[in-house]
This record gives sequence, C-alpha cells and structure tokens, in this order.
Amino acid sequence: MQRSSKRSRFFTKAFAATAVLTAALVASSALAGETLDKIKARGLIKVGVGTTPGFFTPDSSGRWQGFFVDFGRALAVTVFNDAEKVEFTNSSPQQRLPALQSGEFDILLSGVTQTVTRAFKLGFHFGPVVFYDGQGLLVRKDLGVGKGEELDGATIGVQSGTTGELNIADFFRKTGKTFTPVTIEETGEFLKALDSGRVDALTQDATDLAAKRTQLTKPDDYVLLPERLSKEPLAPAIRAGDDQWLEIVNWTVYATIQAEEFGITQKNVDSFLTSEDPGIKRFLGVDPSLGEAIGLDPKFAYNIVKAVGNYGEIFDRNVGKGTPLNFDRGYNQPWTAGGLLYSPPFR
Repeated sequence: MQRSSKRSRFFTKAFAATAVLTAALVASSALAGETLDKIKARGLIKVGVGTTPGFFTPDSSGRWQGFFVDFGRALAVTVFNDAEKVEFTNSSPQQRLPALQSGEFDILLSGVTQTVTRAFKLGFHFGPVVFYDGQGLLVRKDLGVGKGEELDGATIGVQSGTTGELNIADFFRKTGKTFTPVTIEETGEFLKALDSGRVDALTQDATDLAAKRTQLTKPDDYVLLPERLSKEPLAPAIRAGDDQWLEIVNWTVYATIQAEEFGITQKNVDSFLTSEDPGIKRFLGVDPSLGEAIGLDPKFAYNIVKAVGNYGEIFDRNVGKGTPLNFDRGYNQPWTAGGLLYSPPFR
C-alpha cells in the first residue's frame, strides 16, 4: 500500500508538472506570430534607432542611412520584398527599451548590448550579434595618457541609460584607481562636456566614440585609446514571447553573413543562380523547398543581397575603410577569415 501511495503521488506530481508545461507552451504559441500579423496589417516595420553617423542617421533629405539601418531594410525585404516598407524612429538610450516593451517599435536596431539582465529581468529576446564592440575611452591628447588606468583621478563623462555606467565603475574598481563620473543624458551635452573641458574623457562603446570624435570642434585634439573595457555585443532586440518574429530576425541577419561566406555580393548574385552547388541553390531559392518549408519567400536571401548586399558590403560602405569612421573589420569578419561571424546552415 505504501509503494502504491508513493507511486500515485509521483504520477500526480508528474501530471501537474506536465500540465504546467503544456499551459506555458500553449500561452507561448498564442503569442507566436502576433508581431508579424501586426506588421503585415500595418504595411511596414517600425524600427527604433539612435543617431550616430555611420550607424544610423538621416541624410539631408531625411532618409535614414547607416549600418544598422541597412539591417532594418533587409528585414523589410524578408517580410515584404520591399526595402522601403520600414519606418525608423530615433529613440534615446533611456527611452528605447521601455518604448520597445510598450509596442512602440517592432524591433530595436539602436546598438543595444545583449546582456543577461536585459534577457531575463527585462524580458527581451536578442537576434544574432551584428557588431562586436567594446567600451572605450576618448581622451584629450594633451593629457598624455596611453591607457585607461593612467586616468587616475580624472573626470569622465558617461551617458545615462547605457551599460557604460557599470562598466567604467567596474574598471576603476579593478585597477584600484579613482575617477569622478559625470552622468549625462543628452547626446549633444555629452559631446559639449568634452569639447568645453568639463570632463577629461568620455566613455561609451568604441564605435560611438569614433563617430562622436568626428563631431568635435577639433577632432585631432582627441584620441580613442586602444584598450576595451568590456564586451559589447550589439544585437537586434525584440519583445519576448514571439518566436516566429525572432526567427525571422535571426535568419535575415544570417542571410547577410552566409552570403559573404559564399562570396555572393550585390553585383554578382545573379551569376550564382546557375550554380550547381545544392547549398547555394537552397540559399538563393533556386531550389524552393527550403523557403516553402519555413514559410518564407524561397528567394528571401537572394532578395536581401540584391537590395542591400552581404554583411561585408553593409559594413564597408557605412563604417569601413574609406568612410569617416575608418573601422577595421576586426572580430566582425567571417569565421573563415578569423572573425566571429558564423551563420548556421541554410538547410
């Protein structure tokens, strides 16, 4: 009787656990596709961005340009096969995540750092890392410093609402040095603080600092120190709970990465349509079975490359050599070239 009672309790608990899991799966399933349905009904994708030259900025006619902007257009190609069916809105570091959570945006492409707190506590999902960055220090040359720990006692500006506040505090705590933080909310005031001498240095993602250096009154009076204080993997962010939308974001990014690995560019993509490589045929939709199986246009990857190019082309024309930012690819190269960019198989 005792064994029977224990067995009964075991199965009761197992049934209860299964019921809870099933309920969770049903709830998650109910959310799946909700974002895409709203986007299709609206006729465009709403994207939150920032204002950093090279990454996201409107041109003289008001048309948004930049590295992250191109990924927004690639997403519009995946959903609508039209790179223009997307609306970009500038959102500050303080407002961007609450705006995403409230449904003001379908996706954030504003250089958001993927962190465990944002994933678990704040409830956001992240797509693939599109830019491997790190926090840097932009300092006045006349300080004569070559690395961060030499800024002992310095006054350092940090923008509120970013991961930079914690990172700079951690850095000085580890080095045993001291600094005076000046927390600044407005981007314009952030630059003025350095230009006017109110602070000795600024700290933020190195990509942002490189762009901001070009906006200073005398850019050559300042230097971006070579060290990085943190890992800053920048990735698309969406609200949690919509797996279908997350996968559309994922495979849109992967398409640009895989195209570069295949050597497929905006200019030569049509020449690959006659390739006998089965992987390339699936990727470009010549063999339509893959697209049909996942519910996307079989030619979505072809359409993306034709409209915005592969990852390398997006990088080079916006932030690479020959642009005002003049960035090296660094970690942002395909794994075949020693970088961290790696696409799962298109099969």
